[in-house]
Amino acid sequence: MRITGAVLEEVGRPGPWADTRPVTVCGLDLADPGPGEVVVAVEAAGVCHSDLSVVDGNRPRPVPMLLGHEAAGRVVALGAGTTDLTVGQRVVMTFLPRCGQCAGCATGGRVPCAPGSASNAAGELLGGGRRLSRDGAPVHHHLGVSGFATHAVVDTRSVVAVPDDVPPEVAAVLGCAVLTGGGALLNAAPPAPGESVMVVGLGGVGMAALLTAVALGTGPVVAVDGVAAKRELALELGAAQALDPAELAGRGLRAEVVVEAAGSARAFEAALAATSPGGRTVTVGLPHPDARASISPLLLVAEARTVIGSYLGSAVPSRDIPVLAQWWREGRLPVEALVSSRIALDDLNHAMDELAAGRAVRQVVVL
Repeated sequence: MRITGAVLEEVGRPGPWADTRPVTVCGLDLADPGPGEVVVAVEAAGVCHSDLSVVDGNRPRPVPMLLGHEAAGRVVALGAGTTDLTVGQRVVMTFLPRCGQCAGCATGGRVPCAPGSASNAAGELLGGGRRLSRDGAPVHHHLGVSGFATHAVVDTRSVVAVPDDVPPEVAAVLGCAVLTGGGALLNAAPPAPGESVMVVGLGGVGMAALLTAVALGTGPVVAVDGVAAKRELALELGAAQALDPAELAGRGLRAEVVVEAAGSARAFEAALAATSPGGRTVTVGLPHPDARASISPLLLVAEARTVIGSYLGSAVPSRDIPVLAQWWREGRLPVEALVSSRIALDDLNHAMDELAAGRAVRQVVVL
């Protein structure tokens, strides 16, 4: 099948990327699905920091690579032996497939799937190999999805079906931002009744954590970010307070559960400092691999603190996405509020600039 997609040509090209244009929109060839795979006509795909981290070099990946890992669309073709999906179903694509057999999969979401992580690092699908090529040369998959394209071949373990009434833009954001931010509170550190929640960093993942905290209806929710417009949105979405990081440090405010979603060592330190004695700090952001934070082991001991790492919200997508989709259907989780703008594939280089500058919560490519 001939498709159109957004291919990253070079990792670490300097910005502004609207000028240097590391991402090229071009024609590619998409092979037929293998056993246990499906072809999805992509309807919407969110622009996430995990895409940006490949573009700017924080997470080096093999190139050329067709980017996009947070997407939704409709199944248009089935590979051999695929019986759990049907043509025409709307599906959410998620970036960490689970084989269901490794030690990581036995942890109920707490530890990532080892084969899934290995295939992602190699730019392949979970079943092995690549289904993308350009002028006869292979093109790597991004996190098993490659959703910035008109169509994608994905392993069935990378998709979850959702009801038809869940719009494509909502469905797409469920697959990463909401699963990661919401999962941090559903799976990694569920707040007890009355416990306060703080979210440090209000990108798509942080805003999703905030929405989930409000939906859970426990104690007050505090939002922290350096961008005034994001703090204003947080208040509109139900935060009791929205603070600049400098205000947080000055007030000495604390919460029982603090979610760090900024992906920086300094944000992690701020989140830890803002955690109440006996509380939990959940870190879901992905800083540069060389980043280092300073923490006091004595503080952890003396105040009985817990630090929890949570990748993809410690989620099992097949278990958690249907719950989140149902919450949206009930009006409890207004995910559409996260969408900052709707863009085209040709806008992706500029979208990376907007994301890096902190001016966007979730830009969504509409196909």
